[in-house]
Amino acid sequence: MADILCGNLTRQGEGKMSGQNRIRVRANGPLLCTGDIEVYDDAGRLLEKSDDVALCRCGASANKPFCDGSHRQAGFRDDGQLAAATEEVPEPAGGPLKIRVQADAMLVARGPMTILSVDRSQAITRNRAALCRCGHSAGKPFCDGRHRRHGFRG
Repeated sequence: MADILCGNLTRQGEGKMSGQNRIRVRANGPLLCTGDIEVYDDAGRLLEKSDDVALCRCGASANKPFCDGSHRQAGFRDDGQLAAATEEVPEPAGGPLKIRVQADAMLVARGPMTILSVDRSQAITRNRAALCRCGHSAGKPFCDGRHRRHGFRG
């Protein structure tokens, strides 16, 4: 992850897989996903398979679902901490983390993952999560459905 350009990770294709999938919330910025990561569009087509991906969570990227650094110009603000998880989820097994972009809505992540706050003081391990990508959720990084109220498109 040494090559960071304007807030997004450079895509390195079939890089070294760490065996542990992590989503790190960046303060005022993207979700940094590392491990065995697969990103799919709403129709189920593979968009990216990589060991590091930066996903937009401000809603302003011109390259959704990927971060292009637009959070800076958009004035996106979030402290990078985790909202409390509201449901119990069984311990995840191994395998890839598959993230599906829902049209005009959230990111749905399925597979083993640990979601970390910006300072790593909070961690949630689970096997599914609905993640905000419109920038308006009151429970960031999780989706609370506010994309509908704000007319999010992407």
